[in-house]
Amino acid sequence: MSEERPVYLRLRDRIAAMILDGKVRDGDPLPSVRSLAADFGANPLTVAKAYQTFQDEGLVTVKRGVGMFVAPGAAARLREAERRDFLDHRWPAIAEHIRRLGLDAEDLVERALA
Repeated sequence: MSEERPVYLRLRDRIAAMILDGKVRDGDPLPSVRSLAADFGANPLTVAKAYQTFQDEGLVTVKRGVGMFVAPGAAARLREAERRDFLDHRWPAIAEHIRRLGLDAEDLVERALA
């Protein structure tokens, strides 16, 4: 995780990974702000800001007095958004680095699957 990014975005990445890895599924409750803050050693306001990004994107729903829940279809929408971001913003630099080093695509795929 890049230390250059604001803490709330790094937390957002970790929460997104929880959803994408299936640790929390559509309809599941998310950990409370205080619980997640304790787990990540973060300020609760920073965790709340990270959660707010998911709420703004419609990826979580809030049930007053109960908590936050992963919205239906959130994992699929998040996966698609992450794929687009990777291919549009990260992949070009990675591909250039691969070309610069003269790496073989087959070797890379083989290593990725090992």
